[in-house]
Amino acid sequence: MKIRLGYVALSKTLDNITTSSTITYTNYKDLSDSEKKDKLNKIIISNFIDLESILNYNIKNNIHFYRLTSKLIPLATHDKVEFEYINKYKEYYKKIGDLINSNNIRIDTHPDQYCVLNSTNNDIVSSSISILKYHKNILKSFEIINPIIILHVGSSVFGKEKSVKRFINNFNKLDKDLWNMIALENDDKIYNIKDVLNLCKYLKIPMVLDYHHYICNNDGENLYEYIEEIFNTWNNTNLIPKIHFSSPKNKTRKDMRSHHDYINVDDFIKFIESVKIINRDFDVMLEAKMKDDALFRLVRELKYKTNYKFIDETTFIV
Repeated sequence: MKIRLGYVALSKTLDNITTSSTITYTNYKDLSDSEKKDKLNKIIISNFIDLESILNYNIKNNIHFYRLTSKLIPLATHDKVEFEYINKYKEYYKKIGDLINSNNIRIDTHPDQYCVLNSTNNDIVSSSISILKYHKNILKSFEIINPIIILHVGSSVFGKEKSVKRFINNFNKLDKDLWNMIALENDDKIYNIKDVLNLCKYLKIPMVLDYHHYICNNDGENLYEYIEEIFNTWNNTNLIPKIHFSSPKNKTRKDMRSHHDYINVDDFIKFIESVKIINRDFDVMLEAKMKDDALFRLVRELKYKTNYKFIDETTFIV
């Protein structure tokens, strides 16, 4: 069973490197037309250059799994801002896309909390679809192979049953390209692993298990009785399953849902030991606040506490 570790968006090792430089709409609207164009152009190019730096860092350190920021193109989904962010930057998309694909880096994205496809508010649904189209445009422009956009089911207004029906109805309005990119993740408050698994099986789309969210939100079900079914939702894709793993800031009710800076190695080992009977390769996105620093700390601890065979800096065999 081969397991690869990845991290989210920003490297803690690289100083002053960010793919999420932005400008607020409040500041943007006060600029002249020429200033608006110049400002956005400068930020976008800076984000592309820094993304290339992060990817080169990942390649040198054998990090094969990475989540792109949702903020690569500032204001791209704002309803009062329109500008060209694809064709104008083709050379950047091609250069970075070639870097990703030639090094077989797995890339995904995860829209923020404002993307609620099953909202009861039509404006929010419309905005959510725009957000998804933005993610699709970015991934297609990079020519990412087998791109994945990870979503939560969202709202529970009027109850889960009606909310799931709204999700299905709005999901079916998406274009086919988006259907083939979306995976659903269990959340920490409303939709548990059973809810999401059933929905994914119905829609025939993959499910991303979030271990931390399961700890926060479950009905007493045994996670390990569902793992194989969850992994099997990936069978019709060209990808191995992926999960999210993080540790709570602390175990008090107040901070249980917040992510810790690092990963609790004992909890991680317990999880790996519990799923190894399935003997199936999978990728683990570490959602720790210390990003790549947390990844490499976990690697050091695993090397000390286990006999897992590391085949490179971030990949091991159980």
